Amino acid sequence: MPSTLDSQLIAAAWKNDVPEAKRLITAGANVNAVDDTVQSAFLIAASEGYLELLDLTLAHGADIRSLDSYHGTALIRAAERGHAAVVGRLIQAGVAVDHVNNLGWTALHEAVLLGKGTPEYVDTVRLLIAAGADVTKPAKRDGATPVQAAKDRSQSGVSTALTTERPSSPTSALLAAASSGDADAVAAALAAGAPIESRDDHRRTALLLASLNDRVDVARLLVELGADPDAQDDRQDSAWLVTGVTGSVAMLETLLPANPDLTLRNRFDGISVIPASERGHVDYVRRVVRTDINVNHVNNLGWTALLEAIILGKGTKPWQDIVQILVAAGANPNLPDAEGVTPLQHAKSSGYTQIENILRTAGAH
Repeated sequence: MPSTLDSQLIAAAWKNDVPEAKRLITAGANVNAVDDTVQSAFLIAASEGYLELLDLTLAHGADIRSLDSYHGTALIRAAERGHAAVVGRLIQAGVAVDHVNNLGWTALHEAVLLGKGTPEYVDTVRLLIAAGADVTKPAKRDGATPVQAAKDRSQSGVSTALTTERPSSPTSALLAAASSGDADAVAAALAAGAPIESRDDHRRTALLLASLNDRVDVARLLVELGADPDAQDDRQDSAWLVTGVTGSVAMLETLLPANPDLTLRNRFDGISVIPASERGHVDYVRRVVRTDINVNHVNNLGWTALLEAIILGKGTKPWQDIVQILVAAGANPNLPDAEGVTPLQHAKSSGYTQIENILRTAGAH
């Protein structure tokens, strides 16, 4: 029987109460302790898709070999429910991909046989394929392979992922597929042995290529497998930095779970909010200022995001909006450029009356 602390931790896990779980673990609760239904905080986090809680249990000694009442792993539980992000984290943690439970099923079988063929399950299947899951392994009960089961259930996206051939030149295939946006081919290339941090002749990784070309499905797959969002190429671009150039909010959201370095600098010594402000990417700027990014960072031209929005912008509605967003987020309206010219002076000299008004209201002088 679990101790009182352990029982309280299991109860907190069902509620996804992470602060309470942290408190209990600090007090001595065991993340691997199970109740009479063979549930632990670790296994609950996996089955319910509670990623933050899962990370907490992993950080405090979760036994990745632990099994539930069906003799199944945490990976099987997560795959059954299509919790792709959890599946990726468990793969990174080293949970056995082809473990068979007492129903005769692997994680891949459960993702197909008990799945719905929806995008979450397609992502889950791709992750398992990339991790080397045996797509030809028959289920012990009826002998059906994952491919047969997917076809029988008209799961077209899952079927395509399962039948994509592994390439003979995995690394080049990985990089090409990342650029073109073929997530199934990316999974197949990884399964064939391509290192996830493979680079092309310009030192661009698959994740950077996906970000450059706004291939969100590919980026999501790579992020969930642990790809590095900070790997820089020969131009000092990274997957995260180029989101400021493309202005893709979808890619920004995809990369944030990978904890990109928001202080990482491009070849102009700038951070992502600066090119986004220059290019008029309003939605991107609105979203990125909600992170911990430094809106007053100065690049090697002596310009902040606010200065770039004024100096290199067009003064029209998108740049007016960006100036408003930046000052509301704490951008200093009086921080001058390297020559001592303030944002207000630049706006005035360019005839940007609306931006002048925004800056004056913000206390610029």
